[in-house]
This record gives sequence, C-alpha cells and structure tokens, in this order.
Amino acid sequence: MPAITLERDDWHGREQRHAERADALTAGRRDRAARGRTHPVEDFLFTYYGYKPALLRRWHPGTAYALADAAHEARAEWRWYARGENGCVRVDARAFAAEKRLLLTGVAAILKGTRGRSAQYGCFGMHEWAMLYRSPAPRHAVPLRLGSTGTDAVVESHELRCTHFDAFRFFTDDAVPRNRAPLARDTQAAHEQPGCLHAGMDLYKWAVKLGPLVPGDTLLDAFELARDIRALDMRASPYDLRAWGYEPVAVETAEGKAVYVAEQRAFTRRAEPLREQLLAHIHSASAA
Repeated sequence: MPAITLERDDWHGREQRHAERADALTAGRRDRAARGRTHPVEDFLFTYYGYKPALLRRWHPGTAYALADAAHEARAEWRWYARGENGCVRVDARAFAAEKRLLLTGVAAILKGTRGRSAQYGCFGMHEWAMLYRSPAPRHAVPLRLGSTGTDAVVESHELRCTHFDAFRFFTDDAVPRNRAPLARDTQAAHEQPGCLHAGMDLYKWAVKLGPLVPGDTLLDAFELARDIRALDMRASPYDLRAWGYEPVAVETAEGKAVYVAEQRAFTRRAEPLREQLLAHIHSASAA
C-alpha cells in the first residue's frame, strides 16, 4: 500500500509532541530513579515489563507514513527503517515481519483469542490475594489491610477465576489448585478474555514488542491504559496503600465488588480499540 508522505515540519512536530507527552508520563519515574526511590504502584510498569522511559520517548510514525527529507537523519539508520524515493524514510514492515514472524503470529493469536471471547467479570481481582495465600511474607513492602489471616479468609471465601497466566504464575502453591482452571504459557491464547485487567495491561507490552509497526500515539495510549489499570489492580489488592494516596476498593464486600466491576467494564471498553489497532498493524506488516 502506498505510504502517505509527511512533510518534514509535520513529522518533526509529531515527534516533538510525542516526546513531550512521553516525558510527562515518565517524569515521576525518572525523578524517583534519580533519587534512588521507588513507588509501589507507579513504578510497576517499568519494573515488571522492564521497559525504560527512553523507549516510550522514541516516536515511530507506523507503517502508513513516509517521512520526507529524513534520509540524512539518524532515523534512517535505525533498525527496520529503509530509505525510499526522494529522500523519504519509512518503516520497513516487510523486513520486520520476516524477522519477527513467530512474534507476530503469537501476539495475533493472543489478541484474536481475547477479542473472540465474552468478557468475564467475576474474578473480583482475587489474583493479588492468591499471590499471598498462606504466604509467610507479602510481595511488597506495604501493610495488608486485613492482615495475613484476614487475607487468607478472603481467598477461602471466593472461587478463584483467574484467566491470565502471568498473574496465575505468581499464585502461592496453596492457591494454585483453588483456581477454576489450570493455566499454562502454551495455552495462554486459549484463556485470555477481554474483561481481564492484565489482558488490557498487556496491550502496552504487545505495543512495545511490535516496535516500529506501532505509531507513537498508540504506544502512549496503551501505556496510559496500563498505568490506570495498575492503579485499580492495587486498590483492589490486599495491600493498604492509603499512605500513598490510593483509597482501597474493598472487593471482599458487595459494595467493593460493584465498584471493581464498573471500573473493570470501563477498562474493557478502553482496551477494545487499542487491541483492534494492534491487530491491524500486525495484519498490515504480515501482508507487506
């Protein structure tokens, strides 16, 4: 498909606006890192996924655009970019797809599997509780709202319905057999569903892994979604984060469950267009 050419001033402006937005999103993390401090909620996306703020700052136009007057810029030497006619530079989707065929296939399977299932809203965030069930020590240096005994009692009063392997793999040994279904890495695509907070959060991971195929706005939108999901994830967890400014969502109560599900549904709606965008970028690259 012919690319739309962005004139130099246009794409430079987009690149600058992207960098400014990324800097605003990562300011807290960069400041804490400089001072040797951490935040139990806001730093999670950087520590769990391992992607540094500088990665968010790098703007890609995506595969639909060619950048005018870019042949002599550093971008022309970036991996998976190619020079074209009249000094233009664009993402080399064909080269990326050839080298990353298994990645594209795997990510597409997970995204399509998630899209093709009905959203489930009956887990109530119990995955964080299951990670502490009958454990001698919490995973984070934050006090527990109900203490260890109270946390265990909440797990025992609920059916665990986790569908996301990367949450399930952190369950304690005693919690694993309590889950409705056993989960494994090689069956991940068969269990993912759009109501899962972590399925929505992982859209950020997939956007990063798809690299230059993904336009900058989509990457930062996915990051913002993941950041907001993580806040609910921890508010609904057994941890008491009020000292950090996070009011708990007490999912052990009927009122807390209602709040959790309402926010969960909102995140499902926010995730849908991002999932479709990522699938479209994979399709475009695979057809190049």
